Amino acid sequence: MKRMRYLLLVATMVTVCGWLWSCSTSSHAYKNKVWVDMMSEKKPIQLTEAQRVFVNDNNAFTLNFLKAVSEADHSGKSFIFSPLSVTYVLAMVNDAAGGATEQELEQALGFKEGGMQAVNEYCRNLINNMPKVDEKVELNIANAIFLNKEYQLKEKFIQDMQEYFHAKAEALDFSSTKAVNHINNWCNKETKGMIPSITSSVNPNAISYLLNAIYFKADWTKKFDPQNTKEEKFTTEKGLRDLPMMHQNVLINYGKNDTYAAIDIPYGNKLWCMTVMLPEEGKTTDDIIQLLAQTGWGTPQYQRLMKGMSGYKVDLKLPRYETSSDTENLEHGLQGLLQNLGIRQVFNPQCMDILNMCDRPVYIDMIRQKAMIKVNEEGTEAAAVTASGVLGGAAVDLTPSATFHANRPFVYVIRELSSGVLLFVGKFTGE
Repeated sequence: MKRMRYLLLVATMVTVCGWLWSCSTSSHAYKNKVWVDMMSEKKPIQLTEAQRVFVNDNNAFTLNFLKAVSEADHSGKSFIFSPLSVTYVLAMVNDAAGGATEQELEQALGFKEGGMQAVNEYCRNLINNMPKVDEKVELNIANAIFLNKEYQLKEKFIQDMQEYFHAKAEALDFSSTKAVNHINNWCNKETKGMIPSITSSVNPNAISYLLNAIYFKADWTKKFDPQNTKEEKFTTEKGLRDLPMMHQNVLINYGKNDTYAAIDIPYGNKLWCMTVMLPEEGKTTDDIIQLLAQTGWGTPQYQRLMKGMSGYKVDLKLPRYETSSDTENLEHGLQGLLQNLGIRQVFNPQCMDILNMCDRPVYIDMIRQKAMIKVNEEGTEAAAVTASGVLGGAAVDLTPSATFHANRPFVYVIRELSSGVLLFVGKFTGE
C-alpha cells in the first residue's frame, strides 16, 4: 500500500495591489503498556537576537489574531487559520510603505520599529531555512506577484520581492478570464491541489495581486493505530455527541496550569508539532485563548505559567475530525478583524504612504481567508487561502504519568520548535 500523506498545511495569501525536553527514541514499557518516546534533539534555525524578538512579538500578533477570531465568530463552530500568511502578505506591502503606514504595520505585526529592511531579512530567513530543519518535513513558502499589464511596478519593489520573498512579477490582462485561470492555477499548484482556486473574478482596475502560499506536509512521528479508534462521547456546548476518538500511549511533553493542560504531538523528526491545549475543570477554550493573548508564546511569563513542559507518559485520546473556516463568516470579516488589531492605514483609500510599489499610492480594498484541516490516525491535512484586494488611489527515569483525553473543546497550534514560529492556530469545538 502506498504510504499516505500525514500532514499537509497550506496557507495561500492573495493581495490585489496597485500588492520538547529531549531523550532517546526507544519505547518504554510501563505497567504492561508500550509508551512511545516522542522527544529528541532539535536542529535550530539560525536567527539573530533581533529576529528572535521578532518571533516572540509576531507570535503575540498570532495569538491576538486567535483571540480576535474567537470573539468575532459567534457560530460556536470549530475554526482553523494561518496568521503567518497574513504576516507575509502585509510584510510584502510593508516593503512599499512608509511613514505612519509602515510604523503601524510593523508595530501591529510585532516587528516594532525594526524597519523594512530587517522585516524583509527576517521573512527571507524563514523562507530559506525553515524548510531545512527537518528532512522528513516538506515545507514551502511561495510568493508571487500578478501585475495588471496596464501598470508598472517600481524597480526597487520588484528587486525586493525577488530578493527577500522569491516573488517574480508577471504581467496579465486583468480584463480577461485567462487572468483568473492563471491565478487559480498558481494556487492549485502551490497547494498541491488542496486549494484549486482563490477567486472567481479579477478586478480590471486592480494594479496587482500578491500571493503567498505556505505548504507543509509531514507524518505524525508515531501514527495512531486505527484499531484503537473508538466512537466515544464528546462534550460540546450543545450537549454530547459521538466522535471517533483516536488513542495511544506516548512519552511526550506535557504541562499544565490552572487554566489548561497541554501536550506537544510531534511530526517527522520531532522538530514540528501540534500543541493541544485542553481546558481544566470549570474553564473554557475562551479562557485559554484569553490567557495566551495575555502571556504570549515562549515568553518568560508563558514559561512561568507552564512551569516548564517536560516528559510524561501520557494516555492520549484525540478526536478524528475535519474543520472548514472562512473569515467572511466573522463579524466584519478579516478586514474588520485586522483593523481591531491596529492595522488601519493600509485599508484607507486616502492613505498616501504606500508609494513605493508603483507610480501611484495604493490601498487594500478587500482581504479574506478560507481554511480547512483534517486530523486522522495518520496525521493532519490542512489548507488556508487568503485573498486581499488592493486598489490604486491615493533521558527519563521515574517518568511521571498523565491522562490527556481531548473529549471536550480544545485549542491547538502548529509550530516549528527550533524557531518557535507559530504557523497555524485553531479551535475544535466538536461542531
